[in-house]
Amino acid sequence: MKNKHTYIVITLLFSLSVFAQVDSTKVNILNTISNTDSMRSSGSVKKVLDMFLSDTISPVKPRDTVKRFQLNDSIDVVIQLDSVGNYMKIDSVRRLTKLDSLKIKMNTLLKPYYDIAYDSLRNDYVFTERYRLTVNKLNNDTIYIPLPKEKSYIAPIKNLTIDTLKVTNPIKVAKIRTRKYADDPVWWQKKNSIGLDVNEAAFINWSAGGNNSVSGLFKVDLVRLYKKLHLLWNNELYVRYGLNSQEDRELRKSEDRFEYKSVFGYRRDTVSNWFYSMQFNFKTQFTNGYKYPNTSDPISRMFAPAYIFLGAGTHYEIKQQKFSLYLSPITLKSTLVFDESLSNSGAFGVTPGEKSRNEFGFLVESTWNKQIAKNVLMSNKLSLYSDYINKFGNVDADWELNFAFKINKFMNASIGGHLIYDDDVKYKEDTNNDGTLETLGARVQFKQILGIGVMYRF
Repeated sequence: MKNKHTYIVITLLFSLSVFAQVDSTKVNILNTISNTDSMRSSGSVKKVLDMFLSDTISPVKPRDTVKRFQLNDSIDVVIQLDSVGNYMKIDSVRRLTKLDSLKIKMNTLLKPYYDIAYDSLRNDYVFTERYRLTVNKLNNDTIYIPLPKEKSYIAPIKNLTIDTLKVTNPIKVAKIRTRKYADDPVWWQKKNSIGLDVNEAAFINWSAGGNNSVSGLFKVDLVRLYKKLHLLWNNELYVRYGLNSQEDRELRKSEDRFEYKSVFGYRRDTVSNWFYSMQFNFKTQFTNGYKYPNTSDPISRMFAPAYIFLGAGTHYEIKQQKFSLYLSPITLKSTLVFDESLSNSGAFGVTPGEKSRNEFGFLVESTWNKQIAKNVLMSNKLSLYSDYINKFGNVDADWELNFAFKINKFMNASIGGHLIYDDDVKYKEDTNNDGTLETLGARVQFKQILGIGVMYRF
């Protein structure tokens, strides 16, 4: 009996220990589930506790290493045990649905570019940008580039093709030059102009009085300039002829000029503006000149006088500023008087009866053309000459200053003056009214011109 009672006591104690062990394991599992973040966030702790209290979950057996039970339609609870039945890890597993499989598939296709999740509150997909990954082909380094923040990242691929058979703008005529040569540089520069200035005044019953008059001035300028590397050759031809007619008075000459000038220069390099040069200059007139109102005895004729300048020196030229300077310490000046009566009277400094007079001296010439306003061009010419042999220091001057005002392409206006002083040209005047001109000393000659007209340049 004693042994039987002892067996019963041992059996009761063992059963109590087993039930105590099961209850303690269940309590530990419940405590762990309550502390699990995934279970706490899902709000299903109460449901798990109810299932435990109602013994829905079967007691854990020591040989089971994993115990899994369904919490709801989408979440399972997994309990991992060790070999003696103590729990090691409790976790919640989300069941794969159609939406989850789509998410996994899209993540797989877009990795490592985007994370895609489904927001049940907004009922829409959430695209979270990660980093675009590229690999440097040279050193195999991985480069992560942040993506821009956009709402949509999936776009269809566009394939662009070109129809090579369809020509939108066909070439109808094609001219192909197989060989093209460079044009030769133009060393010559030409300037041509022909103009006519007209001045007119008319009076009808004008109480202050006045004579009707009309005057015209014909102008021709021809310029040829040659400049090539070390050589320079300038050729200029100027022609002026003007007439004036007034009421109750004969036709009179107001301008008569023919001038040709040629300058040839050579320089040692193509940088310097100084040239070793020679110059030839010729001046004369076309028709007879008179001391009006006496028109029976001319005081000048064609080639009476005529002036020739021939010399050598140096020439300085700046084309950009249109400025030139000629210095000639060796210049021969010849005064020609081919009219016999003028020659016999010793006109223009020649010995009576001689046809010419020669001088040897120093010549300085300068030209300066400058546009002082938008349509205003200034032209300044100055010539100074002094004879070494006869009265050195007595300077013959020839100064011409003109302003041209451009109105349009063909019309312009001009104003200017011309001053001459030549010690060999004596002033003549009938001082005693006997009809004979007496020869006086040299005087300054001055002429002023104002006109408006047409000008054609080509």
